[in-house]
Amino acid sequence: MLLSMGFKENLKSELEYRGMLVKELAEESGIKKQTLDNYLSTHNSIPNAEIAVKIAHALGTSVERLFSDGTESSDSGSSMSADIAELVRRYRRLPAEKQRVVLSLLRVM
Repeated sequence: MLLSMGFKENLKSELEYRGMLVKELAEESGIKKQTLDNYLSTHNSIPNAEIAVKIAHALGTSVERLFSDGTESSDSGSSMSADIAELVRRYRRLPAEKQRVVLSLLRVM
């Protein structure tokens, strides 16, 4: 039970930290919003490994961080700042052609 409570609270915290809505996480991860809502509700359900990886990837964090009970030492290098997470989200939404343009611009800066 502690594990599922940790996951639910950590997922809420990551969403809040990144200023991301559940709807946006659903789009980024390819997981139905209803499924994500279930993880955030009082049902205390937890995802299987494949879904956990998709959620972590979409949030720019690690699966370990999502399942952490808060007793581990903080690993500030494993998590993106809110600004970087926003850039990544916006970049991922771009068509491939525009992603190449962004990368070209960054290379010349």
